[in-house]
Amino acid sequence: MAKTYKQKTRKGVAKRFKITATGKVLRRRQNMRHLRFNKSKRAIRSYRTPVEVKGRFAKKIKQMLGIA
Repeated sequence: MAKTYKQKTRKGVAKRFKITATGKVLRRRQNMRHLRFNKSKRAIRSYRTPVEVKGRFAKKIKQMLGIA
């Protein structure tokens, strides 16, 4: 009998992206790491909310996670 292999998930992708129950791919926003003192408080608050990844890139991420 032939041995079947399991697909490994890309752990770096698994840590960076989240898949919702409806199948959307979410990512964190950039500009949250450093040099925050000269950014407005409103901008810093908006950086906290995750953003949906769309299009071909979302499909690519799902492939790396073994979903698509």
